[in-house]
Amino acid sequence: MSVAERRSLGNTGLLVRSGAATHVGRVRDHNEDSMVAGSRVFAVADGMGGHAAGEVASRIVADALAELDERPPARPEDVAGALHEANQRMLDSQASHPEQGGMGTTATGMTLLEDGGRSDWLVFNVGDSRVYRFTDGRLVPVTRDHSEVQTLLDSGVIAPHEVAHHPLRNVVTRSLGSDPAPEVDVWVMPPTAGERFVVCSDGLNGELEDRDIQRLVAEHDDPQVAAEQLVAAAVDAGGHDNVSVVVVAVDDAPADAG
Repeated sequence: MSVAERRSLGNTGLLVRSGAATHVGRVRDHNEDSMVAGSRVFAVADGMGGHAAGEVASRIVADALAELDERPPARPEDVAGALHEANQRMLDSQASHPEQGGMGTTATGMTLLEDGGRSDWLVFNVGDSRVYRFTDGRLVPVTRDHSEVQTLLDSGVIAPHEVAHHPLRNVVTRSLGSDPAPEVDVWVMPPTAGERFVVCSDGLNGELEDRDIQRLVAEHDDPQVAAEQLVAAAVDAGGHDNVSVVVVAVDDAPADAG
């Protein structure tokens, strides 16, 4: 999506801008992340699996989510249904291509729900990719990781400072590509002028502290520049994984917007 392009956000009187960037990192030899930055759907999928199967898995999910731009969802169940359809496509692909066995992917992002004249953001998540919301100068995570370290953290077994170097930090407890299909976590919230969202694979938050992400979002109003700067900072910090970022900016529509 062009950084100069603005899109109306349903019937809210708001406009949305988005930017997206990705990088293979300094260690991996190919990029298994896929992204969506459409008119109403913004998402990241972080694939996993040998023989480039992770790339196939994340692309299947991104394609299924991109279809929501063509048929706008009205209920959370519509988004969960799109992800479950992607899950089935992955299982079918594995059945036809045995070398893809064991492939999977995270899926996280946000889309606009429009129902009965009301418009809301729906944030969704499966896995350990994340959505952050930045407002009033503060960045907070919207999603909760489905990971072993998150479970250990929640139970008090480990402390927050132990997460970055814990041997189970890369173990995901919920992902697409499984049978039965995983449960999709969802959050619904009204759009608000001035808010910013960061949708990212763990290649970002695995390298940068939340305070660093917050600083870069605060420094760059242009969502494309913000996405590029976030990715560059994660690569500079080590780039141990693929890193993908979609930044979404919501603003009041100008008086002459149409």
